[in-house]
Amino acid sequence: MGVDFSLLEGEYLRDLLDEPRVLEQTLAGLEESAALTQLARDLERGRFRRVVLTAMGGSFHALHPLFLSLNRSGFTALMVETSELIHSMPEALDEATLLIVVSQSGRSVEIVRLLDMRGDAPVIAVTNHADADLARRADAVVLTQAGEEFSVSCKTYVASLLALQWLRGVLCPRDRARVAKDLQGTAPAAEQYLKNWQDHVRFLWSEMQDVKDIFLVGRGESQATAGTGGLILKESAKFHAEGMSSAAFRHGPIEMTDTGVFVLAFEGESAGLNKGLVEDVRKASGRSALVGSEADAAAYRLPGPWSLATPILEILPVQMLSLALAARANREPGKFRWITKVTTVE
Repeated sequence: MGVDFSLLEGEYLRDLLDEPRVLEQTLAGLEESAALTQLARDLERGRFRRVVLTAMGGSFHALHPLFLSLNRSGFTALMVETSELIHSMPEALDEATLLIVVSQSGRSVEIVRLLDMRGDAPVIAVTNHADADLARRADAVVLTQAGEEFSVSCKTYVASLLALQWLRGVLCPRDRARVAKDLQGTAPAAEQYLKNWQDHVRFLWSEMQDVKDIFLVGRGESQATAGTGGLILKESAKFHAEGMSSAAFRHGPIEMTDTGVFVLAFEGESAGLNKGLVEDVRKASGRSALVGSEADAAAYRLPGPWSLATPILEILPVQMLSLALAARANREPGKFRWITKVTTVE
């Protein structure tokens, strides 16, 4: 018995395999507008007391690298889900707040409500649709070039994260010099990994035998992948998976460790700490693997050393895992049952 690849042939797989083109096209189309330049200058000169980064779902998790970079650069940055921002923290919306809003559709219910109540807070939008509410009503727009997507965010996620890594070069002086160099190789690296997608799925199909629960864990910028990874495995494969920081996993969930638990750790910038976690899970009779440049298996191996491209590429093994888990469950991956592509009800 092996992988039934006929189950995987569909729009979701086509979207996944389109990612190298999307990354190349998005990077080529990113341009710094006069409005964006002015907001970056205003930020550097101290016009804003805080930067609030907001989104929902995978777009929210994608904000993590920029959130860390802004704080490392000396700015006060907060990450808040859009629903929580509009219902629990509306006081943060004033002229001293710079809003960075990410939404692939640009028209989900939370985003539209935020735009209606933002007051004088200027907005930098990252979106895939130039004609959506978010793009039309923002002060500055960073457009991705992902095109239409079938269901679960995959190519829109990597395009958004690429755009956000580019945006940190505009907003964070400490990162400006490395953005062009680090991001240039993202599309070729994705293409190199995905050309062997069937081999990756076969390996992961075997790796997931008898697995009942998956934890995806990372530190620093890899928390973007951990959070999004847990979300897309639930969405695309209908499989129980949780994304969290490596430290949070040690504070309780590690008690679940047994032979049916698989922990996928992202090497990121804290390779030593995450290797230690993998070893500890294995000692506790759990199963674990490390995603990164030092991974044993090709399905988990990414180019090294760490760069701004790494948080983007880390999601590729998770996407292959979503295919393997769907094949194990004899279901079409990425097909929604209860929700739609754009959330219209809170």
